Amino acid sequence: MTAPADPPTRGRLADLAAYAGVSEATVSRVLNDKPGVAAKTRQGVLTALDVLGYERPSKLRRSSAGLIGLVAPELTNPVFPMFAQVIETRLAGAGYTPVLCTQTPGGVHEDEYVQMLLARGVSGIVFVSGLHADTRASTERYTGLRDRGLPIALVNGYREGIDATFVSHDDLASMRVAVRHLRDLGHSRIGFATGPRRYVPVQRRIAGFREAMADVPGVDPDELVSTTMFSVEGGAAATRQLVEAGATAVVAGSDVMALGVLRAAHHLGLRVPADLSVVGGDDVPFMSFIDPPLTTVRMDVAAMAEAAVTAVLEEVAGERVEHREYLFAPELILRRSTAPVPAARP
Repeated sequence: MTAPADPPTRGRLADLAAYAGVSEATVSRVLNDKPGVAAKTRQGVLTALDVLGYERPSKLRRSSAGLIGLVAPELTNPVFPMFAQVIETRLAGAGYTPVLCTQTPGGVHEDEYVQMLLARGVSGIVFVSGLHADTRASTERYTGLRDRGLPIALVNGYREGIDATFVSHDDLASMRVAVRHLRDLGHSRIGFATGPRRYVPVQRRIAGFREAMADVPGVDPDELVSTTMFSVEGGAAATRQLVEAGATAVVAGSDVMALGVLRAAHHLGLRVPADLSVVGGDDVPFMSFIDPPLTTVRMDVAAMAEAAVTAVLEEVAGERVEHREYLFAPELILRRSTAPVPAARP
């Protein structure tokens, strides 16, 4: 006779209930395989079990064919949790269990995560801003996955030679939109603060910046590009360099970098936007609540995440998927961190 499973602890019930957004009583009913729970709610609790690392009761275990890997960078930049939340929700709604693998500096390498996912028999993997975005990294890790027939989707970072679905923010267009807004306000000395040049999105944004600034008389766009790190500190360091170069406005490569721009402006005694206009990128949560609220270029995270998941699941289901890059248009979100260039004011 099989011994009954250990009853769930109070702390475990609370964790699962909080993650799934249901009551502890509902979690208990799902764990004990009781009727009276909606299919979507039941799936949400099962997803919480998997994501939080709790072992499923034997009666609720299913084949690993329902697992989809999600490899993402560290979660300190709010844009990556945004992607993770949409992807996990979409996968759970389709009956799959997402396995989130988060990279941190000095932590588990992307290749190690992939081997772990393959060992668990995942049906596909979504990569968000992974090594595919780094032009110094080999693409063989991805071509190898495709050679074994594994469906994959790669978000933000197109590379030639990989037979897979790519989903990207239109970085060229995002720079055109940001620079045009600032030029319409009278700015000509516009700086661009961004991360390392080896990343595909950075290269595309620099190209877009050069294009948008090419016809500004007496301005060399390359002198107004500062590449540092995608961090608050990186944004601050770039701002000091760009202000010294005479910039009256700064476009940041991300909202996190834009926070660094605002910090540096304060330390330099510059008022935003009276003395320095600032445009961010991504439109992550709470950018409308900082002082001043941040004008930014929104990345359509929801649509991009949906497209990546759809491509993987269609391929898992045996459907024919066109392997190419899908570009998603940016949207300028106007708030109060930009204003006319000081000399242009009455």
